[in-house]
Amino acid sequence: MIGALAVEPLSATPGETRGRGRFPGLPGHTPPMKLLLIEDNPSMQATLQRSFERRGISVTTCSDGLRALDRWRAVLPDVVLLDLSLPGRDGLQVLADARADGLVTPVIILTARGTVGDRILGLNTGADDYLPKPFDLDELEARVRALARRSGAGSGDARSETPAFCGLRVDGESGAVYHQGQPLELAPREAALLRALLARPGQAVAKDRLFDLVFAGEIDVQPDAIEVVAYRLRKKLAATAARLITLRGLGYLLRAEA
Repeated sequence: MIGALAVEPLSATPGETRGRGRFPGLPGHTPPMKLLLIEDNPSMQATLQRSFERRGISVTTCSDGLRALDRWRAVLPDVVLLDLSLPGRDGLQVLADARADGLVTPVIILTARGTVGDRILGLNTGADDYLPKPFDLDELEARVRALARRSGAGSGDARSETPAFCGLRVDGESGAVYHQGQPLELAPREAALLRALLARPGQAVAKDRLFDLVFAGEIDVQPDAIEVVAYRLRKKLAATAARLITLRGLGYLLRAEA
């Protein structure tokens, strides 16, 4: 369990560091996953950074809520691990500001606040997952990798730059979706679905393919859950000229409004 462990300090200062990150396979061929760890406890921060880097994940750390958004924008991570009790600015406010700014990076909240009410508040603010302290490191890594797969980290179709369609454009670095130059406020699952459809505008994409992209690595999710995400996305596209069309038996497609 990871909770309050005493560890020897790393050679770098744990307050604001960037890990080099090692990964298996052929170095230089596949970039490591990028993780942003926003945690003010030096022992916890050092333990998680060292553990993830040993597992081939590049780690950038931040211990100050006031600087968290700047680090987030600078790093453009694949997944964010966010503590709630931060100096300067509460973690929930950091998350709310990030979502309002169009940052759609998947977020796992790590906190000692473990009540149901706290979890609901965090998820409603825009978190994708919630893991109370103390936690098992293997479980945390599994959740990190599942969220990275769902968001398309490292895959060409979900994170690559796409041509503009009806004023909608996907940023190739952050994966954020913009409409007429302004960030579109989407939940991470909605953004994953829209990115997949924007890769093939005007063409049907099978429902099971979209399900795999939106819910990659998740268990106990029913196949029709993709319909809920599509319903929410359809409402958010109402202010644009793009229409999300359901093709029964085929899937979904994006079509320009006639």
